[in-house]
Amino acid sequence: MSLGAWQEIATELVQSYTVVRCDLRGQLLSPGPPPNDIGGHAVDVADLLRTLGLGPAHVLATSFGAAVALLLAVRFPGLVRSLCLVAATDRFDGEMASEVERWRLACREAVASGDKGRLVDVMHPVAFSAAFRAEHAEQLGRRREQMQSLPDRWFEDLDALMASTGPADLGSQLAKVRCPVLVVAAELDRFIPLERTRTLAHLIPGAEFQNLEGAGHAAVLERPYEVARLVKGFLRRRSSE
Repeated sequence: MSLGAWQEIATELVQSYTVVRCDLRGQLLSPGPPPNDIGGHAVDVADLLRTLGLGPAHVLATSFGAAVALLLAVRFPGLVRSLCLVAATDRFDGEMASEVERWRLACREAVASGDKGRLVDVMHPVAFSAAFRAEHAEQLGRRREQMQSLPDRWFEDLDALMASTGPADLGSQLAKVRCPVLVVAAELDRFIPLERTRTLAHLIPGAEFQNLEGAGHAAVLERPYEVARLVKGFLRRRSSE
């Protein structure tokens, strides 16, 4: 993903909020080399917020970005007003690590073979629900074609970015989160199981939990308007308290 994946959600939120999107280092608009661990990405986001003079901010993130957001809230609490975490987990366990290794191998094979669409061939069945893939086959096919235009360096940086997940276990950090938190699970997530996201919500003091039925891991792409609706509702409730 890159910041373009948030376009539909940003369009909904910008009606009420100042919206800032960013690519983590190792993605399209923030080229690498990425930090060695998730904490390094959290420092990057903190530096961005300080540079822009924005904060405390409502932080919306998904998957790997959600782990970065959690560490941002723990280490830089003055910069985070609330967290909205989609398809997130309390820890990247062995099974998830094995899946990430498959994706990293696909990055290297994409460069070596010249068939750069191989990466999405490996990732799409895990990232998207079967129903979404069937309904949006043409759109996802174009996404595969677009991969061919990306430079080799992008795949190398993405490989390094995914390596920075490591065996991350955020469990010991979660009790330190002091801001309001919304956790949104994707019912059909094939990368981060529903129960892992539910556990994350349980471990964060006072966190709200919502489940997007029928959604796959890439819920922000599959169900952007529902995600935006949940986020706006959460922020409205918090602002009235």
